Amino acid sequence: MLRIYILCVALLATAAAYGQQLLKGTVFDADTKEPLADATIHAGGHSFRSDAKGVFYLPAGGAELDVSCAGYVSRHLPAGQLSIGLKKRVDDMEEVIVSGNRTAQKRREAPVAITSISKQVMDDTRPQRMDQLLNKVSGVFMVSLGNEQHEMSIRQPMTTKSLFLYMEDGVPIRTTGVYNHNALLEMNLTAARSVEVIRGPSSALYGAEAIGGAVNVITQAAPAFTNGTISLQINNAGYKRADLQAGTSVGKWGFLLSGYYADKTNGPVEFSDFHKTALTLRSDYRPNEQTSWTNTISLVDYYSDMTGALDSIRFARKDYSSLQTFTYRKVTALRYKSMLTQNWNANSSTNVSLLYRNNATGQNPSYAISSTSDPQKFKGQINDNSFRTYALFATHSQKFKWLQSRIVAGGSIDFSPQGYYAKFISVNKDPVTGKYASYTAPATDSFLSNYHTGILNMAGYLDYELNPFDRLKLVLALRYDAFKYYFINDLPASTSVSTASTVNSFARVTPKLGFTYNFKGVGFYANYSQGYVPPQLTDLYSSVKEAPYLLPQTFFNYEAGGWASLLRSKLYLDWSLYRLDGANEIISVRQTDNSYINENAGSTRHTGIEYGITYRPCADLSIRFSGTNAKHTFIKNLVRGVDYSGKEMSGAPRFTGNAEVSYKPAFVKGLRASIEWQHQGRYFMDDLDKERYEGFDVINCRAGYQLKNFEVWVNVLNATNRYYAVYASKNATSGGNAAYSYNLGDPREITLGVAYHFGHQ
Repeated sequence: MLRIYILCVALLATAAAYGQQLLKGTVFDADTKEPLADATIHAGGHSFRSDAKGVFYLPAGGAELDVSCAGYVSRHLPAGQLSIGLKKRVDDMEEVIVSGNRTAQKRREAPVAITSISKQVMDDTRPQRMDQLLNKVSGVFMVSLGNEQHEMSIRQPMTTKSLFLYMEDGVPIRTTGVYNHNALLEMNLTAARSVEVIRGPSSALYGAEAIGGAVNVITQAAPAFTNGTISLQINNAGYKRADLQAGTSVGKWGFLLSGYYADKTNGPVEFSDFHKTALTLRSDYRPNEQTSWTNTISLVDYYSDMTGALDSIRFARKDYSSLQTFTYRKVTALRYKSMLTQNWNANSSTNVSLLYRNNATGQNPSYAISSTSDPQKFKGQINDNSFRTYALFATHSQKFKWLQSRIVAGGSIDFSPQGYYAKFISVNKDPVTGKYASYTAPATDSFLSNYHTGILNMAGYLDYELNPFDRLKLVLALRYDAFKYYFINDLPASTSVSTASTVNSFARVTPKLGFTYNFKGVGFYANYSQGYVPPQLTDLYSSVKEAPYLLPQTFFNYEAGGWASLLRSKLYLDWSLYRLDGANEIISVRQTDNSYINENAGSTRHTGIEYGITYRPCADLSIRFSGTNAKHTFIKNLVRGVDYSGKEMSGAPRFTGNAEVSYKPAFVKGLRASIEWQHQGRYFMDDLDKERYEGFDVINCRAGYQLKNFEVWVNVLNATNRYYAVYASKNATSGGNAAYSYNLGDPREITLGVAYHFGHQ
C-alpha cells in the first residue's frame, strides 16, 4: 500500500512539474476579439495549434513565435508574448468568406462576385446606417430614404421591388412573400462581425428574392476574454446615439451583448424624427472540440416620422419643410435562432438551426395620401403587416479525396402565419399652409384589405465542388423550392375588393454552374445562374375579386470576372462582367373590359461591368476605387396601355462610383483619417425616358484617434453641403400631368463621437 501511495505522489509531482513548464496562450481576432481556432504557432522548431477557444500551450524556453491563421495576416512575435491578436486580410484572394457556399472558403475559390466588409472597415467608418458601408462596394447603391429607411440597387435600378435578399448568418430575416424594401433597418449593425455582399442571383443556395444580390450580415461571436466598448455620438442634425458591446467567456460558455439606441429630433428636414432600439444577445457553448451550440436573440423596436418626398417646386426652392404632420412607420422585429454544429472529422460537418421570427410593420404612409374627385378632400390609410415564423434549416458538408471534391447539401421547412389589414382614413388639409393637418376614421371600421395567410416553403439544395485539374475548381448547385400560400380573406364576400379565399402553389428548380481558375496571384471565374421570385402576397390578393394566375418571376444570369494581387500584394484588382435577363416579370396589364390585372408579361435586360481597385503603396496609406457601368432596359413591357419596350428603366444610373483614401500614420499610433467620394451619374426619372436627373457628387471626411482605452472621432458627411436628391422620379397622374418626386439627400452632418474600450486591447 505504501509503495502505491509513493508512486501516486511521484506521478502527481511529475505532472505538476511538467505543467509548470507549459505556457498558455490565446490567439484571437484583433478587431472582434473572437477566438481563432486552428491557428498555427511555430516556436523552437515545433508547431502547435490553437483549439476551438483559441487556446494553445507551449513549452517554456524563450523561443520566438511565428503565428498564422487562414484569412489573417501572419505575425512574428518575441518570446513571451502569448496574447496574440491577428488582423484579418482585406481585399486579398486569401480572405475567408462564408456566403459563397454556406461554409468557410477562400475568396479565390468562389465563382461569384462577392465582397466582404470587415469589422475594421466598420470601426473606421463608424456608420450610423447600413448604406454608409454598402455603398463602398462596386455594383451597389443603397438609397437612404431617411432614418435607416431605404431602397436598393444591386444589378437593378434603384427600386422597392422584391429583388434582393437580406440575411443574418445565412438565414433570411423575413419570410418569402412578405418582402419589405426597408428590411435592413431590422438589423443590428453593432452586433455585426462582417457584412458580405453577393452580386447576382444566389437562389441556387438561398432561395427566393436573391436576384440582384444578397446581403448577409455575419454576427460577432463571443470573445476569447472579457472586453467591450461603450460609445456616444451626437451631430448637428439632431442625431444622438449610444452603443454598447460587452462579452466574456466562462469555461465552455461565451456571451456577447450588442446594441444601440438612436434618436433624432428637430433635424434640418421638418417632420423627420425617429428612434430605434436594437439589442442582440448571443451565447456560444463548446462542450468539446467538435461541437458548438450558438443561440442568438435579436430585438429591434423602431419608429419614424414618414416625411415623404418633395415636389419639383419645393425642391427648386430648397424647401426642407414637409406637408406631413401625422404619417409614420413603426417596426417591431424579434428573431431567435438556435444553431448546433457538429464537426464529425476534418472532412465532415453538420449544421442544424431552429428559427423563430415575430415581425410587425405598422404605418400611416405618406405615399398613400392622394386626392379624390372633390379637390377639398383627400384620402389615406392605416395598415399593418405582421408575421411569425417557425423554421428548421439543416446543412451537411462532406469532403472527398477524389478530385478534392466536396458536397454541401441541405434543406429547410418554413411555416409563417401572416396577417394584413388596411383601413381607410379621411385626410384634412390646411388650406393656408397646404399641410395635411389631421385625419379622421369612419365611425365603424372601413377596411380596404383584411386577410391572413399561411405561408409554407419547403426546400432542398445541393452544392457540389470538384478540382478536375490543378488550380481549376468546378461548382454545380441545384435547389428545389415548393411554396404554398393558404389565403383566407376576412372581408365579406360582397366587398368590391374581396379576393376569394384560396390556396396558391408554386414550385421552382434553380440551377447554378461555375468555375474558378487561379495562377500565381491572378484568378478568373465564370458562372451561369438563375434566380426567381414567387408572387408577393400583394401581387395576388390586393384589389381584385379573384387571385390572378401568376408564375414566379425568373432571371437568367451570365457572368465572368476575375481578380489579381500584384506588386507584392500592394495592388489588388477585381472585376465582374454580367448580363441578367428577366422573364415572366409581374406587371399590371389592361384587360378588354378596361380593368387591370397582374400578369407575367414583362421582360428586362440588365448588363454591366463592376470593378474595384485597392492600392497600398505602404502600410500607412490605402487608396480604393469602386465603380459600376451598367444599362437596364425594358425588353417587353406594356403597362396600363403604355408601351415601354426598348426604353431604359428609370432610376438606373449608367455610372456609379465610390473612392476613398485612408491614412494611418505609423508615427502617430491610433490616428486615422480618410476622405471618401460618392458619385451617382445621371439617369432617367421616368420609364418613357423623357426627363433626366443629373445625379450628384458627395464628399465625406472622417478622422479618429485612439489613445489606450479612449477613442474620439469626427465624421463630416456631405462636407461641401451639396443640395441634392438621393432619388428623383417622375410619374404620370390620372389627369395626364407630370408628378415629380425628390427624396432629399442629407445636408452636411458633423458627428462627434467618443468611445471607451475596456478589457484586453
